[in-house]
Amino acid sequence: MRDLYIFIDLIIIVGLISLAIGSLVRGGYKIKTNILFALFSFFTGAWIISNHLSNDTTIQLNLALFANYLVLASSLAVSILLMQFIISLAEVQKIRRLITFSLPPLWIICLMCFSSLVVSGIRVQSNVYAIDFGPLVWLYAFAIFYIISIVVYGLINGLKYTKGIKRRQLMSISYGLGLSLPLIVLFTLILPVFTGEFSLTEFGITPLIILVLSLYYGVVKYRLFDIKMAVVRTIVYVLSLGSLALVYVLVADFLSRVLLNRSQENTISPVNIMLTLGLAFFFQPIRDFFDKITNKIFYRDSYVPAEFYALLSKTLTSTTDMRNLLSKVSKLIADTMKSSQVFFVVNLDNNHTITSGTVGYQKIPKHDSDMLLDTKLQFGLIIASTLNQNDPVRKMMVSNQIEIALPLNRDGLVIGYLCMGEHEASNYNSRDYKTISTISDELVIAIQNIMSVQAVRDLNSNLQQKIQDATKELRLSNSQLQKLDKAKDEFLSLASHQLRTPLTSVKGYLSMVLEGDVGKITKTQRRMLKEAFSSSERMVNLINDFLNISRLQTGKFSIEKNPVNLSTVVEQELNSLKNSAISKGLTFIYKKPTDFPIVNIDESKIRQVIMNYADNAMYYSPEGSKIIIKLEQKPNKIIFTVKDSGIGVPKSEQEHLFTKFYRASNARRQRPDGTGVGLFLAKKIIDDHDGQLIFDSVEGKGSTFGFELPLQ
Repeated sequence: MRDLYIFIDLIIIVGLISLAIGSLVRGGYKIKTNILFALFSFFTGAWIISNHLSNDTTIQLNLALFANYLVLASSLAVSILLMQFIISLAEVQKIRRLITFSLPPLWIICLMCFSSLVVSGIRVQSNVYAIDFGPLVWLYAFAIFYIISIVVYGLINGLKYTKGIKRRQLMSISYGLGLSLPLIVLFTLILPVFTGEFSLTEFGITPLIILVLSLYYGVVKYRLFDIKMAVVRTIVYVLSLGSLALVYVLVADFLSRVLLNRSQENTISPVNIMLTLGLAFFFQPIRDFFDKITNKIFYRDSYVPAEFYALLSKTLTSTTDMRNLLSKVSKLIADTMKSSQVFFVVNLDNNHTITSGTVGYQKIPKHDSDMLLDTKLQFGLIIASTLNQNDPVRKMMVSNQIEIALPLNRDGLVIGYLCMGEHEASNYNSRDYKTISTISDELVIAIQNIMSVQAVRDLNSNLQQKIQDATKELRLSNSQLQKLDKAKDEFLSLASHQLRTPLTSVKGYLSMVLEGDVGKITKTQRRMLKEAFSSSERMVNLINDFLNISRLQTGKFSIEKNPVNLSTVVEQELNSLKNSAISKGLTFIYKKPTDFPIVNIDESKIRQVIMNYADNAMYYSPEGSKIIIKLEQKPNKIIFTVKDSGIGVPKSEQEHLFTKFYRASNARRQRPDGTGVGLFLAKKIIDDHDGQLIFDSVEGKGSTFGFELPLQ
């Protein structure tokens, strides 16, 4: 019987280690449950090996005693890791703090198992070693039963609150633990302690084979650890090599005994060589044969993406009726992906919502469809199981039995959603997500085409001639507008170039006078000259803005990045505006950060943005107020903001603020000479730096302008 136990235990070790390695490859080592399972498998192997050594009376007493220490320590370590694995997999939140506090004392008890406090000694009993327990063995028993109670609670709680594929995974593990755990505790702890019969411990760990089989069932059926492919291919190779080995043994025995009249031990080497070459030749066909069988068993739900795309393209061109088309596409996707339901929610141009899908799909309430069509949800493929449990979007999707929602974007706006229910057999994998994401544009084009065709049909009956006339007029108007726009751009470019040269000269001469190159000047003269210098500098900046607008129109606007100390740049720009701020009774509050990182930016263009924000804050802030400038470093980004307590921007006008030549109504009243190009250029510059604008404003209370730049 011992050989049978060894054989079964060897299967357990190989099975667990194979699953552990499979769960850790391809990034699985980053997942907590995979790491816990790998450690569980390692300590289980140590437990099994030490158990056989502890019962081998042929080895030295000291080695057997250490093996018994290791049996108790590794069994408790296995229990601790199993508890953590179950709680993490079941996502039980209620007792996480209890487990965190329990782990240190449990591991201390585990270390105590290597002392005479738990195992005081061993003695020979029949053909095994019996254990003489120490005074603190009750701590070991208490720890085991405490862990078992936590595991049972975690499984019950997980089965109660989880749904879908996660619940089925927990169910398969529950069956394995429910059948194997009582037997293990009975034969390795309860019976030996109460009866003193330790021969039962040889069989004690063997029931783990039930748990291993349930784990493999969970992998193959419910994609536990998402390593189904590796497991199935392992089965293929084992079956292939096993078949070849069987054929080899039978043929070698036949040739040796029947044809060559020799015993199996004296098989001729050339025969072995010929058999090896022949079997190697047949390995690939045999493997292909088992591939087909396993694919039929394990991959009945698989599909070829290229074939699906071809069928989808054909379906999308089969009709111009919107509802009929959406129904056909829904059926194709449901049949291919094995979805419980598939349906579309599409918002037509007349604000009318249309829904259509597979037969019997769950009708979605209007307020839920409005939530889906909210433009704030434009963040790509939405998977319910990956969202936070308190997320209202997740709650809405779960209530409508939606697992996947694919936004259909047209020109940056969500025109509808493709909604998919749970997978009928197991769960969706990364290939399914990629396939669904790939068809988004094709679906949008098809829907848009049908909407366009329908619009043309509605108008074509009685407005065909008017459409032609209107089109002709629009083309003529568009042509004239393009000419005027081109003339405007040319004028801006020419005027800006012509104005910049004399202004630069004026600025230079003013600088020379201020620096005393032409003689001493009075304080009053210096104050007036400084004001003139600041005004000329603002004019140069304004002309530069117009030149940049011209470059944008002609496609010559470019970003040239270089390493720059941004904290110094901010300080320099604020110093250049300091006199103007003092003359207006304003104060800049800026604390230059120390050890600020060097960033890769276009210095001149970022200076324009900083100057524009600070200059606007001065113009629209009340006298005597403070303007707060902040530059700070965050993880992977830097943040610059300018906060004032000025007139603010009306809420109804904020969405237009960063468009070309646009100015808020209250800003036009306070500063009629503004151009409305500064914020437009700031947005373009920050966008071209792969950054994001910061803007917040309350009318009458002030505004905050700024930007975020990625820190490379």
